[in-house]
Amino acid sequence: MFQLNPDLLKFPPVKLANNEGLLAYGGDLSVARLIEAYKQGIFPWYDQTDTILWWAPDPRMVLFPDEIKISKSMRAFMRKSNYTITKNKAFKAVISHCANVRRKGQEGTWLHQDMQSAYYKLYQEGKAFSIEVWNTENVLVGGLYVIQSNQQVWSGESMFHLEPNTSKLAFIYLAQLAQQNDIKLIDCQLYTDHLASLGAREIPRFEFMTYFDK
Repeated sequence: MFQLNPDLLKFPPVKLANNEGLLAYGGDLSVARLIEAYKQGIFPWYDQTDTILWWAPDPRMVLFPDEIKISKSMRAFMRKSNYTITKNKAFKAVISHCANVRRKGQEGTWLHQDMQSAYYKLYQEGKAFSIEVWNTENVLVGGLYVIQSNQQVWSGESMFHLEPNTSKLAFIYLAQLAQQNDIKLIDCQLYTDHLASLGAREIPRFEFMTYFDK
């Protein structure tokens, strides 16, 4: 594992990550460093009590946008629902919900205030965006936020739902938006059953890295 030079943005090659995918520690969450990290398929993930940790796992969980799975029950739900889906209408609210919604088997959140502030700065720089799901009372009930890693890859960071299926709605919308924008894959980082049910799958890191600028 490598310690980052605080005065340089350079990261070691991702192939040097350990078996868990941990590549480096230290540095900061500046806009410049985050952009450099995501351009190389690297992301931060750490508890607020620890130093900043940078990851490049192998294998990598991704969604090829045209492989999005919409079950029969979900299609029926989408036909009957009256939700409104928007982009970039409430980035701060989305990331706050992602941080605060309780998840089964998880204590606390990795998406602490420093991380939220860093991603909001990326949003202000046009490098991140949010998808929001609103109910008929105009209440935000689901959503996700995304980092634009490069011209081929979007990195889905976190999602939430306050009403059933609303995070799925946001993810399906994201996949459709990706297809419209000729995005080759959505980086989902790590395996979850929820993502797998929506069509995401693991690929080797070397394959994942072929989608990044040389």
